[in-house]
Amino acid sequence: MKKIYSLFLVAVLAIGLSGSVLEAANPIKVKVPKRAKGQTDVINLVSPKLDVVRVGFIGLGMRGPGAVSRFTHIEGTDVVALCDLYAERVERCQNILTKAGREKAAAYSGSEDAWKELCEREDIDLVYIATDWKTHAKMALYAMEHGKHVAIEVPGAMTMKEIWALIDMSEKTRLHCMMLENCVYDFFELTTLNMAQNNVFGEVLHVEGAYIHNLEDFWGAYTHNWRLDYNEHHRGDVYATHGMGPACQLLDMHRGDKMNYLVAMDTKPVNGPAAVEKHEGRKAPDFKNGDHTLTMIQTEKGKTMHIQHNVVTPRPYSRMYQLTGTDGFANKYPYEGYCLRPTQVSADDVPNHENLNAHGFVPKEVKDALMKKYKHRIHAELEETAKKVGGHGGMDFIMDYRLIYCLRNGLPLDMDVYDLAEWSCLAELTAISLENNSAPVEVPDFTRGAWNKVQGYRHAFAD
Repeated sequence: MKKIYSLFLVAVLAIGLSGSVLEAANPIKVKVPKRAKGQTDVINLVSPKLDVVRVGFIGLGMRGPGAVSRFTHIEGTDVVALCDLYAERVERCQNILTKAGREKAAAYSGSEDAWKELCEREDIDLVYIATDWKTHAKMALYAMEHGKHVAIEVPGAMTMKEIWALIDMSEKTRLHCMMLENCVYDFFELTTLNMAQNNVFGEVLHVEGAYIHNLEDFWGAYTHNWRLDYNEHHRGDVYATHGMGPACQLLDMHRGDKMNYLVAMDTKPVNGPAAVEKHEGRKAPDFKNGDHTLTMIQTEKGKTMHIQHNVVTPRPYSRMYQLTGTDGFANKYPYEGYCLRPTQVSADDVPNHENLNAHGFVPKEVKDALMKKYKHRIHAELEETAKKVGGHGGMDFIMDYRLIYCLRNGLPLDMDVYDLAEWSCLAELTAISLENNSAPVEVPDFTRGAWNKVQGYRHAFAD
């Protein structure tokens, strides 16, 4: 009898434990608002061609002036209006325009709502937003309400409510809502994407990305210390897009695959509150964001992503950027290189073919030959000019150029509102996971059913 009773207890415990495991494994669901009646997705959205793209800039602090300068090098653009809370910033950008031989733009400043006047102008096609994170979504929504395409600095939105509002407004108005993610145009990233699209790595199974950047020397440059303040009051990966963008393009997010759920973990906050004390002279005992945050993501097709965020510890800059495929591997930080099976390339493609192996990086001359062979068309056309104009080594210029190129040619933009949603959603979803002991959290299908409509991410060209 004792033996039977013991077996019974074991069985009951097993059932109880398995039930707990199964319950814990079910992702926390997040609300997905229903699409309004008559509203449809904006996958591959195109708009009428614009011979000249008339632009208004909002936010002329850290990023805005560089954008204004880059636009003076892009044919088919007219900088119509400039806006910032501070008049001296507007004047600085007026000088950029006149030095480039362009006319001064209409100026807006001195009021918290001056940007609304810019959005209400009838002679603007595109509103370019480079303000602090908290204002991105509301400005973009107002601009689209007034018939303007919008380009928003990263992250495009900070909450799920803002994300869904931007999606619905873009779908309702049929206007472009693009996030200004520059890292997808990096020379190594874009070349590697082209290699992946040409099956050099076989099937891509796992990708990694990050924003690891010690901002110790930069905190004071953010007006009213808004960026450090955001980290103080919000937990999670609040700035994921530089790592997410290239990773999501490699995995064809909402173009044949989608993210299903994520799990996040973080360290305790140490350097964050120390930064507040150093820069603001006060204690921050309730500082929320951990010094290091990491997130794992599972996709519908059984692939994985690993994303990290760290802006407070003394580490070398890194976006990680790794690709693991069935036949190869790519890595950008700290060593830039490729690892391939010998059968993946022919002797005609690269020198020293015998040096290829599947357990170490290919020699530099092989790597250089591969990057030359698979140089993306965008780089072939723009690399020389991009490096002269600048902006994070040319990435920013390529990003702006491609935005204008697509608007002038009536093409789908390189990044749509669903990219904005997928790359920005970690801000809130990782916080949910962290506050629930690293529980899995569902990543919504922001396309609401259209994620498999297009097969494979590709850039659009006029020819």
